[in-house]
Amino acid sequence: MSTTGRPQWWLLVAALVIGSLVTADLFGSGWLERLDLQVSEVATDWGLEESAAYPLFWVLTQVGGRGTILVVLAALVGYLAWRRRTWLPLVRVLTALALLTVTVYAIKFGTGRTAPNFPGSFFFHPDGASFPSGHVANAVLMWGVARWQAVEYGLPAPVQRVFWWLSVAGPVVTGVAMVSLDFHWVTDAVVGAAVGILLLGVVHALDAVVLSRWAGVRAGRSSA
Repeated sequence: MSTTGRPQWWLLVAALVIGSLVTADLFGSGWLERLDLQVSEVATDWGLEESAAYPLFWVLTQVGGRGTILVVLAALVGYLAWRRRTWLPLVRVLTALALLTVTVYAIKFGTGRTAPNFPGSFFFHPDGASFPSGHVANAVLMWGVARWQAVEYGLPAPVQRVFWWLSVAGPVVTGVAMVSLDFHWVTDAVVGAAVGILLLGVVHALDAVVLSRWAGVRAGRSSA
């Protein structure tokens, strides 16, 4: 629980390779497209969107929702600014948020992949914005940043443990809920996770080279 969760090089390589292979397979109408269809048919048969279980599954999707995570991060950043007199956590959060927004939406609009419930029988359309899952990418990156701050600034062990679980289980819960409600294809969630891992690595690298060197922001940092 004591590590900041910086992705290891092999995990970054795996995320890049998997994300690239999945994307290439989808553009080539490969077997992953058929897998997506099969899973979507099962989710449709479940009919969760029209069932009493829908509110619960919708809440689970919000584990990766930007609004949910930003509320928690605002409290975390505010606490650290007040107690440790440092704005470095805020700089990290804003950097991660900017990278996430630009990268995810560039891929979404660049690919134009449609969601399972998009009208029509095509998988790619100018209005498509399903690929990759922004919720899953958001959960990986932003909960990862939250865990990083909790560990580096030596917050109590129970708090670190909560953020550890959110950084690990949050993306999984979000992805499963989105696919179960037929909001996203399985491959949307997989590539969303890959993008989130890569961006988390980028933010850590930027922090080592630029952010932590910004004059004055290191004040108040613990030795954790």
